[in-house]
Amino acid sequence: MAGQADNRAPYAKIAAHYTELIASGQLQPGALLPSIKNLAEEWKVSTATAEKALRKLRNEGLVRGIHGIGTEVLDRPASMSSGSQRQDRGRRTGSSWGQGERSDSHEAAVVSAPAEVAQALDVEPGSDVVRRSRVYRDRHGIVAHSTSWIPARYGRLIPQLAVGERLTGGTSLQLITQATGHPISHRIDTASAHFLTPEYARLLELDPDSPPAEPVVVMTAKFVDTEGNIVEYGVDLGGPGRTWRTESEVSP
Repeated sequence: MAGQADNRAPYAKIAAHYTELIASGQLQPGALLPSIKNLAEEWKVSTATAEKALRKLRNEGLVRGIHGIGTEVLDRPASMSSGSQRQDRGRRTGSSWGQGERSDSHEAAVVSAPAEVAQALDVEPGSDVVRRSRVYRDRHGIVAHSTSWIPARYGRLIPQLAVGERLTGGTSLQLITQATGHPISHRIDTASAHFLTPEYARLLELDPDSPPAEPVVVMTAKFVDTEGNIVEYGVDLGGPGRTWRTESEVSP
């Protein structure tokens, strides 16, 4: 969120800066990043820190080192995010978008809960639920089609949840927490590979009669508040060629 202190290590700040330039298209595939020496001088860090930043970008598959030439930007679609990762990003930055992403095709309505959704939300099949959907894109195309399923009582409490526009004032989870006073206490994530059905192809804006043969990543996230209420069930359908990636620190 604007105004928050950036407590990341210097190498991580440098890597994040170039990740954003690559994701936004300001650094095109084939472009060369500054040398380790030039990075160190520009960012006023040691050459070891500059080299660590470039190593992080290489490990993330964004660049490659070419002997005698330098560090070249690669052309590859960014990985998709899970609902949990989007929640973390929204809490940290105020936006669920990844670097270089945007969202559109926002839709919302009160609908009857399909069986899978009813089971996930612990409501009766056919009960009213709020369905919110949007499409995340970057310069390579669709990153993911994302659907949030929310019990109808939260829609009555927060009317804008059922309006087909981008939410203002925070994410759906943030708005629900503000309205109820009960923060999210835990979440349950799943990830699986699915072959494209005609419905999946339609959501990803592909030809349903000849969808790509390779499977796509489907991720779900169920969010539970401190009172044990299931607040939201999210389903993210990854675009063709998208992978899921996560990173965590490992203690020695």
